[in-house]
Amino acid sequence: MATQTPFKWRHFEAEIILLCVGWYLRYSLSYRDLEEIMQERGLRVDHTTIYRWVQRYAPELEKRCRPHLKTTTDSWRVDETYVKVKGEWTYWYRAVDSQGKTLEFWLSATRDAQAAKRFFMRALGACHTVMPRVITVDKNAAYAKAFHELETAGVVQALCELRQSKYLNNVVEQDHRFIKRLVKPGMGFFSFCTAWQTLRGYEVMNMIRKGQMQGMNKGDSPCW
Repeated sequence: MATQTPFKWRHFEAEIILLCVGWYLRYSLSYRDLEEIMQERGLRVDHTTIYRWVQRYAPELEKRCRPHLKTTTDSWRVDETYVKVKGEWTYWYRAVDSQGKTLEFWLSATRDAQAAKRFFMRALGACHTVMPRVITVDKNAAYAKAFHELETAGVVQALCELRQSKYLNNVVEQDHRFIKRLVKPGMGFFSFCTAWQTLRGYEVMNMIRKGQMQGMNKGDSPCW
C-alpha cells in the first residue's frame, strides 16, 4: 500500500470508506447493517464491499496507530478468550495493564505453552510496553511453563514475578466483553486470516476508545 495514496483505485471517497470501517470496528454492527445505514443516507454500498474495506484497512489502521500509543504500566494482566473460526474454537490471547490499557493481543489455534510463549514475546517487543514487574495470569499451567522458559533464556528479568490469581485477572476478563460484543453479530469468522485482520481492527479501535493514543483522552471520537 502506497503511503500517500492508500485509497487509490477505490470507487468511493476516503471519508466514506473510513466511516464504514470505523463504525464496523467500533459498534456491534453486521456488514448488512452498515449496508442499510449507508442506503438510508443515500449511498448504495454492498455489504461485500464493506467487508473488503475492513479486511484491507483494519490492519493498516492498527499498524499506523501503534507508533502513537501511550506507554503502559509494568503490571500486566494476561488471559485468553475464545473466538470461533470456521466452526472451530481458537484462542484470542490478550493482555492489559493494571489500568486496563491494552498491551498486546494474538490469535492462536492452540492453547499451550508454545502459544503463551509466543504471545509473551510479542508483548515484550511492543513499542508501547515496558519490562513487566509482575505478570498476573490464571491457573493455566501453560503460562508458568512459558514464563520460566523466557526467564531461563534471559528474556524476562529475574525480578519479574509471575502471579496466578483469578481475582486480580478480572480486569482483563472484563475487557474481553468489548471484543465479544463485536464478534457476536458476525457469528464467527470463515478463515483464520479474516479473523486475525478483523480482530486487529477491533483491538485498535478499543485502544482509541480507552484513550491510549497520544493526544487523545478516554471517550474521544476519532475524526474520520
